[in-house]
Amino acid sequence: MSASGAKTNLHEFVVQENEQVAEGLWRMRCNTALAAELAPGQFVQVSVPADASHILRIPLSFARADARSGELDIVYAVVGEGTRRLSAMAVGQASTMVGPCGNGWWLPQDQGRALLVAGGVGLPPIFACASMLAQTGVGFDVVVGAQTASRHCVGYVDELRSMGIHEGCDCARKVVLTTDDGTLGMRGFVTQAMENLLAEHTYAQVYACGPNPMMAGVAKLSMSKDIACEVSLERMMGCGFGACSCCNVALVDGTQALCCTDGPVFDARRVQWQTR
Repeated sequence: MSASGAKTNLHEFVVQENEQVAEGLWRMRCNTALAAELAPGQFVQVSVPADASHILRIPLSFARADARSGELDIVYAVVGEGTRRLSAMAVGQASTMVGPCGNGWWLPQDQGRALLVAGGVGLPPIFACASMLAQTGVGFDVVVGAQTASRHCVGYVDELRSMGIHEGCDCARKVVLTTDDGTLGMRGFVTQAMENLLAEHTYAQVYACGPNPMMAGVAKLSMSKDIACEVSLERMMGCGFGACSCCNVALVDGTQALCCTDGPVFDARRVQWQTR
């Protein structure tokens, strides 16, 4: 997979902003030298202070890494004690993170438009992917799904609509929002919106991140149209660098890969999707 080529190291970070951006979702903007080494689709392992009994770092993807300013945006869901304490970190507070971790997105092998599909907290690596494509002049459309309107990160969605447009590219971009309850955008799942776009356009590449059933559906649709598809998987990670072997990913050839070191980005055709 594509990666930055940088060696994984321990880096200090300082919180610049830490605020709620949607229901259950927070964005931490921090300053760190690691921002210059990260490639879209990779992740970081964050040490959250205030509880010495929690020795494991939290693996988190990022939405934006600015090499020049050193700013790093991490959008995360508050789902447990560790992320609750992360949401309580104040401006100016410092800690450490390990990175760059894992392997990121590939640029499309074939010339043509890309389709990006994000569900829930899968938006950050998809946003980073969109930035990569915009910077390299690859046109793309986006589907972003959430359970309900209050769970959509509206600020990032607005940026997806305008990203790269000012440079004269991709003015016909489509950004389709879905919600399970119909409170914003199309009512239904991202796979339904994806089917609609596949009926209207030809795509050379699909990128997806979100809940596992969603990505299985995206992979199935992509393969039915013979479109290359990459997925960013999520697994429980202990160490983040391949030592604990608890983030196994079953592959179609009967072998196992590690999400933290072989992924988190995988060719969707290699993954043994669980349909039940």
